Amino acid sequence: MSPLMYLGGLLVFLLLWIRVKGLDYVIVHQRWIFVCLFLLPLSVIFDVYYYVRAWLIFKMCSAPKLHDQRVRDIQRQVREWRKNGSGTYMCTGRPGWLTVSLRVGKYKKTHKNIMINMMDILEVDTRRQVVRVEPLANMGQVTALLNSIGWTLPVLPELDDLTVGGLVMGTGIESSSHIYGLFQHICVAFELVLADGSLVRCTEEENSDLFHAVPWSCGTLGFLVAAEIKIVPAKAWVKLRYEPVRGLENICKHFAEASENKQNTFVEGIQYSLDSAVIMTGTMTDHAEPDKINRIGLHFKPWFFKHVESYLNADRGGVEFIPLRQYYHRHTRSIFWELQDIIPFGNNPVFRWLFGWMVPPKISLLKLTQGETIRRLYEQHHVVQDMLVPMKHLQAAISRFHQEINVYPLWLCPFLLPAGRGMVHPKGQQEELYVDVGAYGEPKVKHFEARASTRQLEKFVRDVHGFQMLYADVYMDREEFWEMFDGQLYHKLRTELGCKEAFPEVYDKICKSARH
Repeated sequence: MSPLMYLGGLLVFLLLWIRVKGLDYVIVHQRWIFVCLFLLPLSVIFDVYYYVRAWLIFKMCSAPKLHDQRVRDIQRQVREWRKNGSGTYMCTGRPGWLTVSLRVGKYKKTHKNIMINMMDILEVDTRRQVVRVEPLANMGQVTALLNSIGWTLPVLPELDDLTVGGLVMGTGIESSSHIYGLFQHICVAFELVLADGSLVRCTEEENSDLFHAVPWSCGTLGFLVAAEIKIVPAKAWVKLRYEPVRGLENICKHFAEASENKQNTFVEGIQYSLDSAVIMTGTMTDHAEPDKINRIGLHFKPWFFKHVESYLNADRGGVEFIPLRQYYHRHTRSIFWELQDIIPFGNNPVFRWLFGWMVPPKISLLKLTQGETIRRLYEQHHVVQDMLVPMKHLQAAISRFHQEINVYPLWLCPFLLPAGRGMVHPKGQQEELYVDVGAYGEPKVKHFEARASTRQLEKFVRDVHGFQMLYADVYMDREEFWEMFDGQLYHKLRTELGCKEAFPEVYDKICKSARH
């Protein structure tokens, strides 16, 4: 029997087994089968299509002309909505399953969907050092283009599928944020279609209030149609130092010192238990020591968080030179460490060599095929949260995370939060160093209950004047939410721009207790 016939027979047997057991049973109990056989190949097709499309459009210089046409179409849709009585709220027509957030927003079924098909890089202006992009351009697409011409974004969030619109209207962070701030802080201009159908451009000097209010507003002030973002010269390599650290107090001390040192271009920590972590610091360089090069982005390489853990297990530090783009997307292949729960053998060398080139499955496809059963299981037995707390409260934050959920690894990423007028800024009038504590995985505490446990974390974060990323499940009531976030400028603009009849309030759009 030829290998092809053998594989064909195996596939037929598998399909019969799925038919007998039922698709829901297989997806819940043996999800890796569905992911490996169907979602990984589909994900490759998606990636190839979007990459080729973006490359062709940019090379043919057709994006700017198409952009203007698309903006006019969005304005037409908004004006038609107003003409027809504006009886329901508006939202983007992009299906909820296409977003990276695990949250399922039901509002798209009840709101007026405005179709926004804008996923192109419009212009790279190296004289002004900015790139102008449409809202659905993603990080994988942006880095592929910018790095090829010697430039990069100062803050480039890890996952390929994160879009500019999501990072502007929500937020984004990277291990360079201790220097540059959050993704919103490297943006110099936004272009939006407002509730009356008008097109406005806002910057620090022009429509300044709107410029400061847009980040974290989750599309409730207008439709983003373009953003101008700072770019900086790129170098070929990242020289990355790994330092295992033991003891919680020692971890927090070393991490704070590394974050305050602006000679470090990149700072990141991965905490593997309450008293063990690896702190990584990096700088960009054009020269690499040949015997220390590690191309971590190659499909057969170990998942990055497992590679980092090897330094902890060996109780030794080290230095490596990693290609810049591979460093930026170091957590993409394993979706940080979430993929180990979906494909338990995904980091096995045999799997990596044979199938690693197809990893990871698209998060959007995972959402589309998860079904109600898996969604409920994830909601009740899985945590995906990023809490932003002042660096001075890091030790208390890690202790509280350990007490309430006990999820490891934890991702630690420092960022500089400037004083400002938007929804998120320090308590005082001075910039302050914060840290993102990211928890992704299955809680190990017996008393875990999704709503109660998350509310405990939310209360702690409010008490230390921290913030919760809004892509995740939020359990705060309205009063608690606006205690955490500064809504003064946001609500002022909602009234001035006629948003109250056009868009839901951000709380109603994202919070569990208000979602519809």
